[in-house]
Amino acid sequence: MIRLTGIKTAIRGISSRGMASTSICAKNMNIIRSSSSSTSALAYKTLHRNRRIPSLPTVETPAWNADSAVSSILYETPIPSNLPKTQHVLNCLVQNEPGVLSLVSGTLAARGFNIDSLVVCNTEVKDLSRMTIVLDGQDGVIEQARRQIEDLVPVYAVLDYTHSQIIKRELLLLRVSLLGQEYFRELIAHHNHEGEEVEGKIRKEKYHPKNLPPSQALRQKYEHLDAITRLTKEFGGKVVDISDRNCIVELSAKPSRISAFIGLLRPFGILELARSGMMALPRTPIEGTVENGTDPSKDAADVVDSTQMPPS
Repeated sequence: MIRLTGIKTAIRGISSRGMASTSICAKNMNIIRSSSSSTSALAYKTLHRNRRIPSLPTVETPAWNADSAVSSILYETPIPSNLPKTQHVLNCLVQNEPGVLSLVSGTLAARGFNIDSLVVCNTEVKDLSRMTIVLDGQDGVIEQARRQIEDLVPVYAVLDYTHSQIIKRELLLLRVSLLGQEYFRELIAHHNHEGEEVEGKIRKEKYHPKNLPPSQALRQKYEHLDAITRLTKEFGGKVVDISDRNCIVELSAKPSRISAFIGLLRPFGILELARSGMMALPRTPIEGTVENGTDPSKDAADVVDSTQMPPS
């Protein structure tokens, strides 16, 4: 009996010591887990280093043949939208710092947009620049691009002027020949390397400047200059430079009027031109006109623009 009692006492002591050590380990693990320091990740990896991670389940990939793969690709290809593409005018207010232009243009290029016009310039406010972008696309796609540009860090806001009444202006500098269409055709043939035969045939034409008497050639040149000057004044422009062979005209107008003016001067022989790109500002409605049922912006759009008509 005495021996059995001693054995039971020893077993109780061993179990109590084991439980005490287990509780101490649990307390230490809880302390490590609850502590948040730079070594928390290291302690976590030390505790779980010897734990065996269960293997991931495997799924056999079905075998594809060419017919089924092509059918799947054709089925998953989205149907192209039939919505018409319209011209959109975006006005971006950005910080005046290097790299902003590349960020905005890179965002549009990543979405596959072709920028028709891009004008950037600083404003009267320090560290603020205005960027006017003209591009073609569908309304939904343009709206996504607008929001993506607006999320860029140096961009304050992006305004869509597409469906607003705005004032559009563009600057044109154009160099036009004064020597007549025959000389211009010879110049094009020379630069296109069409050969001496074509150039010689053009030189033999009756009204080529080289076949006219000097006085008649001079009179013809100034007749061309007079016609170009009158046409330019009809469109609100002016002649800013004159030489013995060509002249340079300047015109500030909306883009459609600029294009019409270029078309009228093309027969004279356009040697060189530069367009600044479109700038835009929204119109401000007159107070009280909208409340009375008259919308000035709508009335102005319905009026026939006399500048679009050929000058008389």
